[in-house]
Amino acid sequence: MSVPNIDARTVEGFGNEWTAFDQMDLDPVEQKRLFSDYFSIFPFEDLPEGSEGFDLGCGSGRWAELVIERVGKLHCIDPSEGALGVTRRRLEHNRQCEFHLADAENIPLDDCSQDFGICLGVLHHIPDTESAMRGCVRKLNPGAPLLLYLYYSFDNRPWWFRTIWRASDLLRRAICRLPYPVRKAVTNILAGLVYFPLARLALGLERLGVRVDNLPLSTYRECSFYTMRTDALDRFGTRLEQRFSRSEIQQMMERSGLRGIEFRDDVPFWVACGRRAD
Repeated sequence: MSVPNIDARTVEGFGNEWTAFDQMDLDPVEQKRLFSDYFSIFPFEDLPEGSEGFDLGCGSGRWAELVIERVGKLHCIDPSEGALGVTRRRLEHNRQCEFHLADAENIPLDDCSQDFGICLGVLHHIPDTESAMRGCVRKLNPGAPLLLYLYYSFDNRPWWFRTIWRASDLLRRAICRLPYPVRKAVTNILAGLVYFPLARLALGLERLGVRVDNLPLSTYRECSFYTMRTDALDRFGTRLEQRFSRSEIQQMMERSGLRGIEFRDDVPFWVACGRRAD
């Protein structure tokens, strides 16, 4: 077994996050809408009957719950005992699911054994992102798809948008070091005083016919306050965060052995899907 490629405090933070926001209160309509955004380029239709795959960094199990309806077997994998416990409670009644406490480079599955892989919002929180990506690819059968979502470096945004992000990142670096109860309280305040008003402003402007694509937090304009609270804790409460341009992600995917790479050209950026080379 290789040395875990994880940041222990980040893993602990996600255990706290998914325990606090287990997504059981997420509106099913919103859950399905978000699912359709993240999985819009995933080729469910090409998977073999009774397909077997994995969800690395399964978190709360909110995606696994909808994936399992479309496949034969799903391995839910997470390095956080807290997060995996949330997923287990959500899906323990489902015999198609197996649960594994493991990191990306110690996945307890045979190499070349999986018909698909999913890893959404995880690899940018791992010290060596590309090495973790290769760990995922090793488990895939030749030709099997891997769906990824990595934080983007705002390479498709104007300069002023990137400047706002840099300022917000200074805030994140301070908040993420606070004790968890304080961190949660601060991010709840941010959700109420920043996320909610800016998101609803964007929604109102859009209904007036104004393009809001580049307005900060406009992607939350149709999201619930519950989702905003969750994502505020995720965004500002996480110690290790890396960001990549579309070209950097493509290069990592290619070096990891993926081909036929496709990117989603709308939010969330960047969702990408590639297939393991033969």
